[in-house]
Amino acid sequence: MANQQNSRVSRHKTKASKPSKRKTPKQKNKRSIGSIILKVIMVLVFLACIGILSGMGLFWYYAKDAPKLNDKELESANSIQFFAANGEAFQDFDIERRETISATEIPKKLEDAIVSVEDRRFYNHIGVDPVRILGSAVSNLMSGGKQGGSTLTQQLIKLSYFSTKVEDQNLRRKAQEAWMAVQLEQEKSKQEILTYYINKVYMSNGVYGMETASEIFYGKPLDELSTAQTALIAGLPNAPNYYDPYVNKDAAKQRRDTVLMTMLDNEKISQKEYDEAVATPIDDGLQELNETENDWRYYDNYLKEVLAEVEAKVGKDSMQNGLDIYTNIDLAAQKRLYDIVNSDQYVQYPDDEMQVAATLIDTNTGKVTAQLGKRNVEEDVVWGSNYAVNTGRDFGSTVKPLVDYGPAFEYLNYSTGKTIVDEPYKYEGTDININNWDNQYMGTMTLRKALALSRNVPAAKLFAEVGAENIEKFLEGVGIQYDTLEQSNAISSNTSVQEGTKYGVSSLKMAAAYAAFSNGGTYYEPQYVNKIVYQDGTEEVDAFHPEGSQAMKDTTAYMITDILKDVITDGTGTNAAISGLYQAGKTGTSNYTDSEIAQLGPVNSPAPDISFVGYTPHYSLAVWTGYENKLTPVTSESSHVATDVYRNLMQFVSASIENEDWEMPDGLVRVGNELYLKDEVEAKPTPSSSIRTTPSSKEVIEIPEVEEKESVPSTESSKEVEPSVSSETVEESTSSTVDPTPEPEPSESSTPIETIPETTPTVDPKPEPTTPSVPSSEAPPVSSVPQETTPPVSSTPTETPVTSQ
Repeated sequence: MANQQNSRVSRHKTKASKPSKRKTPKQKNKRSIGSIILKVIMVLVFLACIGILSGMGLFWYYAKDAPKLNDKELESANSIQFFAANGEAFQDFDIERRETISATEIPKKLEDAIVSVEDRRFYNHIGVDPVRILGSAVSNLMSGGKQGGSTLTQQLIKLSYFSTKVEDQNLRRKAQEAWMAVQLEQEKSKQEILTYYINKVYMSNGVYGMETASEIFYGKPLDELSTAQTALIAGLPNAPNYYDPYVNKDAAKQRRDTVLMTMLDNEKISQKEYDEAVATPIDDGLQELNETENDWRYYDNYLKEVLAEVEAKVGKDSMQNGLDIYTNIDLAAQKRLYDIVNSDQYVQYPDDEMQVAATLIDTNTGKVTAQLGKRNVEEDVVWGSNYAVNTGRDFGSTVKPLVDYGPAFEYLNYSTGKTIVDEPYKYEGTDININNWDNQYMGTMTLRKALALSRNVPAAKLFAEVGAENIEKFLEGVGIQYDTLEQSNAISSNTSVQEGTKYGVSSLKMAAAYAAFSNGGTYYEPQYVNKIVYQDGTEEVDAFHPEGSQAMKDTTAYMITDILKDVITDGTGTNAAISGLYQAGKTGTSNYTDSEIAQLGPVNSPAPDISFVGYTPHYSLAVWTGYENKLTPVTSESSHVATDVYRNLMQFVSASIENEDWEMPDGLVRVGNELYLKDEVEAKPTPSSSIRTTPSSKEVIEIPEVEEKESVPSTESSKEVEPSVSSETVEESTSSTVDPTPEPEPSESSTPIETIPETTPTVDPKPEPTTPSVPSSEAPPVSSVPQETTPPVSSTPTETPVTSQ
């Protein structure tokens, strides 16, 4: 027993003496990592809860201020109201062109098409669709696109209450839109919501509502449309202007076929129906558009550009929202322009087919105050052709101040008295001769005289001296671009590449560019719109008030203006003269190629385009005349039309404002009738001098008595130097220039135009321009025949004569 007891004690001691088992570091690390992961999960869950609660709080904070739902907003037509510059409402756009249907009248085929393409789970969600939102988010993340996740209910809310502008789609608006959509689903049935949507959406061409579109586009109600026609109607609201079947057939077909595919995928049509529908021409059954509003004809061209500007600056869907658009239109000027162009009261037109495009711009703001882009348009035409923004026709010599003389004054510091030789000359690097309108050459002359008499050779020489790079820079400053600028553009605006209206010039672009000459060198992008107001009361103003940019020195602008005064008083534009009014301007005439002339047969001085661009300190006005068919010529008997249109409208708008002359910048001095940069004159040596007073001011300047020769043009043919600026040559310089009339004293710079009546009188059926007081040894008399016709040159140039497309 004792042994057994000892043995147990011994075993107990042995066990007690063994060290206890401890956790290894590996076990500790496992527990430690698990603990960390658990804590991280708990923190993330906590943060997620905080985030969800915060999001809900923020959502409610935004949503509580959402507009109240009411049937009036849901049912109202999305008409657009236009206001004039004086604040007067002058047009409600298509508020009357709207037919509605009831919920029980919705064709099943149309319902299937809309739901399939716009909101497949329409009958299952509560106004918002989390699945759709998540799907669009993933799609956008993968593709970088901007696919929307809005339901039909949300789209209806947006159309009825909010701006559709992209930058307005912020969190506040999205929250309010979603909240209102959920509320609407509780108050209205799915069929009622779909009915509101069908009756409200914009469908292009000033048409609201799908029933209205069906009646106007196809001449029958929705329930009589074919599957292909129904799919087109259902797909238009996504981007109505882009998918307009009257304008963009390819895009319209692509959208229609997308709708048909979704219907097939959603098992709403059979494969046979799908195949037949996609094979149907997109214009199947389309009717001509009609418009009955009588006074719309005054504004159609202008308002077409207004809507284009709104769409460009506030998003492609802007037409889907009812807007108040405040324009820059001067109603009196617009109506007078319409009457001038569309009656024989002011201008005697050769026939009803001759076309006119004209744009009037405020020189100090860039606001387009009047514009007309076509003549004798039928009253039922809506959104007709607007030649005032078209860059496909040639403005001829009106480009010379912008392409040749302006850059020469700006970059080479030339004076108006610098001489150049009008002589036989070829385009650089070619054997192509440049001719003047009279096929003659006048020898050495000043730049003033060369521009006033619109000689082509001096213009082309200046182009070469300034260089295409500088000229492109100058043109870009005044809103004009060419895909490839050629030396032939010295005397022609022809360009083979247009890209819509990006390249080349138009009445709009020319009026805006010349406005920079008038205001001292600042270019303003032309603006049709002053501001827009959305249905919720928010305004967009900044997008329509771009700041002006300095396009040229004030000295350059004044020198061009001073010469272009001579064009009207003694040059090629005497028919544009308005007695007593301070104004400047330039004529332009394009030409036919030899092959085109052969097709015309015997015609007196034919030209495809004749233009005039002129301005005062307040307004810039560009006028183009020609025919839709380029091979129908403007002849010498109708070459006066462009200047007649200009004269009558400019006289009308100038009668009620102060008649001011331009003030000469401090950087210029006048020697006789020529203008010189003061720095250039002062930098020349003056061994002896006499004191002279300029004709246009009391400023006393020193005129060097010794002959000071300026660098001559770089062409070999221009070897004549600038006339000496000495006291003995001042009188000679004056007599050789185009305008011998001294500039008025500064005290006369605000003279009223006494000769301009309050109402414009009827113009003599065949106005005859006065003969300029230019010595016959220097230039032939100016007649009604265009004297600056651009000779046949190519835009490359090549052996093929230029054509004005």
